Amino acid sequence: MIRQMIMTASMLVFLTTASEAQQTKTVRLKVIETSDVHGHFFPYDFMDKKPLRGTLVRANTYINRQREELGNDHVLLIDNGDILQGQPCVYWSNYVMPEDENLAARVVNYMAYDAETVGNHDVEPGHAVYDKWIREIHCPVLGANIVDTQTKQVYKGLHPYSIHNIDGVKIAVIGMLTPAIPNWLTPNVWEGLEFQEMTSCARQWIKHLKETEHPDLIFGLFHSGKDGGIVTPEYEENATAAVAREVPGFDIIFFGHDHQVHNEWITNKEGKQVLIIDPSCWVKNVAEADITLTITDGKVVQKDIKGEIVDVQDIPVDEQMLARFQPDIDHVKAYVDEKIGTFLSPVFTRDCFFGNAAFTDLIHNLQLKLTGADISITAPLSFNSKIDAGDVTVSDMFKLYRFENLLMVLRLTGEEIRKHLEMSYDIWTNQMTSADDHIMLLNSQDNGDQQRMGFKYYTFNFDSACGIDYEVDVTKPDGEKVRILQMSNGEPFDEKKWYRVAMNSYRANGGGELLTHGAGLSKEELSRRVVWSSERDQRHYLMEEIQRQGTIDPQPNHNWRFVPEAWAKPAIERDRKLLFGQ
Repeated sequence: MIRQMIMTASMLVFLTTASEAQQTKTVRLKVIETSDVHGHFFPYDFMDKKPLRGTLVRANTYINRQREELGNDHVLLIDNGDILQGQPCVYWSNYVMPEDENLAARVVNYMAYDAETVGNHDVEPGHAVYDKWIREIHCPVLGANIVDTQTKQVYKGLHPYSIHNIDGVKIAVIGMLTPAIPNWLTPNVWEGLEFQEMTSCARQWIKHLKETEHPDLIFGLFHSGKDGGIVTPEYEENATAAVAREVPGFDIIFFGHDHQVHNEWITNKEGKQVLIIDPSCWVKNVAEADITLTITDGKVVQKDIKGEIVDVQDIPVDEQMLARFQPDIDHVKAYVDEKIGTFLSPVFTRDCFFGNAAFTDLIHNLQLKLTGADISITAPLSFNSKIDAGDVTVSDMFKLYRFENLLMVLRLTGEEIRKHLEMSYDIWTNQMTSADDHIMLLNSQDNGDQQRMGFKYYTFNFDSACGIDYEVDVTKPDGEKVRILQMSNGEPFDEKKWYRVAMNSYRANGGGELLTHGAGLSKEELSRRVVWSSERDQRHYLMEEIQRQGTIDPQPNHNWRFVPEAWAKPAIERDRKLLFGQ
């Protein structure tokens, strides 16, 4: 009897232990994010006609390795937008072959992404492009704060969030876009849309998820940088850190837009830790979260989350993916190799930072010719591009003008023009107090590979002007550096006079805040100042004008300079070497 009781007790212990073992399990999953791809799908630079490191065909090799290791259903692949502009292959798909299935959609579908969000450069191509792209993507396209102005609901084709189930774990992904779109893009591009402030929108959808979906994990997928950028009473351009702090409920926020590497933890207002992670741009890296969950009785009782930035620049290409898209690569190569004209002299964007340069002055001169404006304003849209003397092809036009901005003409007073330029040179140049100082406004930067010196602010906001002669005194404080001497045709320049000023649509809409914060114009006033706008992107018209002229000898206009030259010239040489080497 006693022996039978011992055996019964032993059986009960065994059954209880087995039951407990069945009720507790460990689940490992991995989330991989790409962001700000900007058309870097294939290992070929269609602008410079040379091989590219990184790109999605290398990232896909790494992604497939993770799927093989963990199982396809244990890897969540997400993209954070800005995929529709950048390399010529997306321009070719968006505008040259718009009747075909969008190349960016085909790539996303081939790689089997689980969720996609919308970037500002995905809105810029216009409704015809992004509405079609959204329809063609197989995975959910997220935009919780992109709202239809009539229905007040999330815009058609978009979802506020997506739900993913992995081995009994329920995951919700909320996608949002920076609300600063109206500061950069003309209203016709985003007609019928409004972009809600991110913190309040996130709070609304976190509440909805907790009440209706009851997920085990909540991720953000935000096309919005960590912090900074444009800040207005209504919103922040880069709100990821603010949302992480102010809206409890997120486990991880995958983000982008600022083209910087981030991998850090933020403590929210409830004292809980939130991972925020950003892989930067052009598929040099992917952002990865390795997650191990302990689940008891169907409930997650422990979360172990590790964030990592994975460099994919030198991973072997996915040959199968490359073969699948080789016909597209060949078509784009043929398109960008088309000759449109001849340059008698080379042009370099690096020259634009140190004074008059043939590169920007070529754009200035074409803008004035195309519009008949009195004054032209432009900035270098890339840091270190070059167009050689000789045959100029379509690919060179993407180096000359990187984005699909429109060309516009605004009415501005002389005073507003000067103030606009004052802000430009304030974010561009240092105030020199001795001959040994930097002339450029620099800081140390981490590009994910190494520390180097770079400009403190974005160079695409370094506006210069043509049509006026002026000096920039780098010994003067901010707001007092620019002295306009005269119109370049010899007429007096009058701060109280109205002038017709040519510029791109990004600037005309307040992009970079040079017209709003700098010249003091409100957004509403800016829209009233527009007197002309092109129908197509500026690159298209620049290309047409070069084709019409046939042969061009780009030279600097010599209409402005840094002073005092005794300090400026040696400082320019020092900073040029620091930024670009010998």
